[in-house]
Amino acid sequence: MRIKHNKKRNTAFVYEALIVEATVAMLKKDQPRHKKSIQILKKHFRTQNALAKELGCYRSLYENQSLRAEISKRILFEAKQQQNNLNSEEIFESQTALINDINKNLGTSVFNNFVPNYKTLATIAQLFSNNVSPKNQIILENKVIENMSNNTPPFNKSQIDGVTYKVFADKFNTKYETGLLPEQKELLMHYISSFADNAVSLKSFLNEEIGRLKVLLEGSLESLEISSDEEMRNKTNTIIEKLNEFSTKGVEENLLLTVLKTQSLVKEINSNGDSN
Repeated sequence: MRIKHNKKRNTAFVYEALIVEATVAMLKKDQPRHKKSIQILKKHFRTQNALAKELGCYRSLYENQSLRAEISKRILFEAKQQQNNLNSEEIFESQTALINDINKNLGTSVFNNFVPNYKTLATIAQLFSNNVSPKNQIILENKVIENMSNNTPPFNKSQIDGVTYKVFADKFNTKYETGLLPEQKELLMHYISSFADNAVSLKSFLNEEIGRLKVLLEGSLESLEISSDEEMRNKTNTIIEKLNEFSTKGVEENLLLTVLKTQSLVKEINSNGDSN
């Protein structure tokens, strides 16, 4: 079953693509682009505006997993009811304004961003459409219910559509190239996919990665280079304290940046140690 799908008119896809854009810009220290991405998100997805309401209908279907089939059916019914009650003309006009804003301030490349759950978002968009036959409507509903009811395994790159991943990988390696470490790239991929699994895989990765970094940093305090330099000792202890905040504050942008910078620092310390 193939049904035409315009991803620029898929409110949830555009929202997630902007999240990816803001995330990558933040990691690349491109503050102007990060700021523009956040401004567009805040402007067009304000609470209770047309796109925010439609996004809520989408999210109720793609963020709920491991639910009983009966609960999934009830959520699906309610989401369709609420989406049908939205003003379609207002939605279309709001989408047009959003698309124009992105084209003007960020460029059309945003729409090529890799979104891990793209296929699910496309299915939901088709489900919300009034242009499908009764047969296809039932098929789409069953797909959504199955997705909501399944205990989806943690994200891994092998599950991603090959063409979609290549588009993102090419974009990342050219447009945003800065020589990231393998562990930094892995963190980036977990962060980008975090909205698809309620950040389960990201939190799991961060727990392990932060533990690894803390062990290495604590060990570095005993090295001659750091132990003999009071400023270096203080900075290292400050970083360790910031990493400890993860257990109480959860995943935030500042934490992500701290981990990325710490990964580079630890790599540099280890390299210096190997060369001495």
